[in-house]
Amino acid sequence: MEPAHTQAWPRQKSVTGRWEMIRPYAYVTPALLFFALFFFYPIGYVMYLSFHDWSLLNLEEKEWVGFANFTDLFQEQDFHQVVINTGLFTVLTVALGIGLAFLLALWLNRKAKIYGIIQGTIFSPHIISLVSVSMLWMWMMDPQYGLLNAVLEALGLPAYTWLSDTKSALLSLVLVSVWKVVGYNTIVFIAGLQSIPRDIYEAAELDRSSRIKTLYKITVPMLSPTIFFLLVINTISSFQVFDTIAIMTQGGPVNSTNMLVYYIYEQGMDFFNGGIASAASVVLLGLVGLLTLVHFAFMSRRVHYR
Repeated sequence: MEPAHTQAWPRQKSVTGRWEMIRPYAYVTPALLFFALFFFYPIGYVMYLSFHDWSLLNLEEKEWVGFANFTDLFQEQDFHQVVINTGLFTVLTVALGIGLAFLLALWLNRKAKIYGIIQGTIFSPHIISLVSVSMLWMWMMDPQYGLLNAVLEALGLPAYTWLSDTKSALLSLVLVSVWKVVGYNTIVFIAGLQSIPRDIYEAAELDRSSRIKTLYKITVPMLSPTIFFLLVINTISSFQVFDTIAIMTQGGPVNSTNMLVYYIYEQGMDFFNGGIASAASVVLLGLVGLLTLVHFAFMSRRVHYR
């Protein structure tokens, strides 16, 4: 008769083998539960609410209306203006934020101590809360006592309307957002520049490549993962702008600075129209998801990781 320990060994080995099979799933289960509770469930519930007529004043009464909320939403002229404002704001903020950051990174990618000080200076707005940034710029853009108009008048130039004119209010918010984000983008670009192997540039110098050609043929392709990352991150964050609008303009003047997130807040919290707010949230989710997929579709073939 075989000893007991020789019989238990295959059983123990079988249990160990099963644990090795399920161990990866056991490790990711807490993260999956977290995402299911705080990410997938809210998205699903908002989609469910978007098909109902309900109010924050009476959460128990929800009437099924199907696609009526979406129909009313797309027929509303104010919503059309909100979508246009959001698109213009996103395009201008992303283009200027990434473009200026790229030029600053090319200039600041040096080892002298003064360039390190400048890097820290331009990065500092990124760590300041948007509430503080918005209040600072709202004071600077004040038509009577603001610093910006005082500087313009000192230079002999006419004062600017900034936030009080429908033609300049949105551009003023773009200026604030670019000032806020350009430092972060610059630091990310500098990190990308410093990761490019120096021997590639040395080979280009031996071939007597011009600076423009080196920039176009080497620097930009090698920075394509960084550009792709910043493009996606800046696009998503531009769609989520809220603090700046809530403090500086409240969507005015004449709805010229109202954007999707603030529109959702306005419909839900000011007008207590939960169905329209939920439908607008689904539209926002769809637009952000669609733009992200477009970025991946058009940029994935142009991104060179080495």
